[in-house]
Amino acid sequence: MTPAHPATSPRKPGIAPGRLAPEALAANFADVAPPLDAHEALVAADRCYFCHDAPCIAACPTEIDIPLFIRQIATGATEAAARTILSQNILGGMCARVCPTETLCEQACVREAAEGAPVRIGALQRFATDALMATGAHPFSRAEPTGKRVAVVGAGPAGLACAHRLAMLGHDATLYDARPKAGGLNEYGIAAYKTPDGFAQAELDWLLKIGGITVETGKRLGAELSLKALRRDFDAVFLGIGLGGVNALKAAGAKKDGVRPAVDFIAELRQAEDLAAVPVGRRVVVIGGGMTAIDAAAQAKLLGAEEATIVYRRGPERMSASREEQEHAKSLGVRIVTNAVPKRIKGKGAAQAVEFAYAQDGPGGLTETDETFALAADLVLSAIGQTLDGAPKGLKLDGGKIAVDGRGRTSLKGVWAGGDCAAGGEDLTVTAVAQGRDAAMDIHETLSGR
Repeated sequence: MTPAHPATSPRKPGIAPGRLAPEALAANFADVAPPLDAHEALVAADRCYFCHDAPCIAACPTEIDIPLFIRQIATGATEAAARTILSQNILGGMCARVCPTETLCEQACVREAAEGAPVRIGALQRFATDALMATGAHPFSRAEPTGKRVAVVGAGPAGLACAHRLAMLGHDATLYDARPKAGGLNEYGIAAYKTPDGFAQAELDWLLKIGGITVETGKRLGAELSLKALRRDFDAVFLGIGLGGVNALKAAGAKKDGVRPAVDFIAELRQAEDLAAVPVGRRVVVIGGGMTAIDAAAQAKLLGAEEATIVYRRGPERMSASREEQEHAKSLGVRIVTNAVPKRIKGKGAAQAVEFAYAQDGPGGLTETDETFALAADLVLSAIGQTLDGAPKGLKLDGGKIAVDGRGRTSLKGVWAGGDCAAGGEDLTVTAVAQGRDAAMDIHETLSGR
């Protein structure tokens, strides 16, 4: 990947677009993990022990039969391998690109324990699913129509997985989303270099080939849609509305120009037709310690920021972003500062610097010290978590999210939920897929009277 570097034109002040030449931007935002070729896939598959009681399966939230699909690749049955994956995870192509395999299936791999080098499960999963999608064929067909109609609110990973499984089972699903495009997190919230060339929409279009799914965008729950009307007009409702709100940055001056949520910055970049039109600061400070913070800081550097710094309030071991993602950001020149709490945004009208207080994280919680420091910043991105935005009345909440049981059922009869909006999840794409799929199975059992 081409390192970000200042443009050859005169240095642009403040937040501005076009800091890098188009060819540099194209190189920076190319596929961060190019796919395996056929020979590489066979070599990678040959390392699998094909464990009978495979720990990698237990570590996968969607419980894909990993040894089976790898053996199918090894024997040349690549499309069969894809069907094995997709039968459990219909978004297997996206998950192969963004799933933190290093902390899930690959961490559990016997090769990892024995040699410190796991089988490349994620790369092999991408090899198989990409091969099948390239044929244009859809591996599943619909059952006989049941006449039942289900409203699926939220066209992110959970909603897509739920709608697809319902369609397979013969139900008609209407998929609603508040944004102009379906896809949710996959379309709006993931670093562009992880899913280049419009993969999110290509996978969505491929998924819809199952039939029986109607997509309606620009429909927000609480505005154009009401849960009461959906419960009246449909046989069941699934909520996969994600977390639409963002936690407020509790620092003086947080409303100054140049301070914005990191998720908005990422979404703007993802929807940009021309990366040279996306404005970025010369000195960018990102506050937070999760994947959103990593994606925002890394992409700011790739857009041409001279400095990009992530500041997290606790120690590095408490950061929710994986170690691999942290190291990737560092390789791009991103600096990570820990044990520091934002106190105020400095500047007259617009951000010029952020003042932090050093902090200690002990048994009694986080304690600020009297020692402070400041970082110059013309763009400050807040990535300190998201919240459920506008939960419908009557739904029981748990920790600020929709309370669900093990089957995805909410406190309202006929209403299920899954994904980031539901309590108990891990806020991962793969977990959302599993919850959407499993809720669909329970909806099917309920509508079938079983």
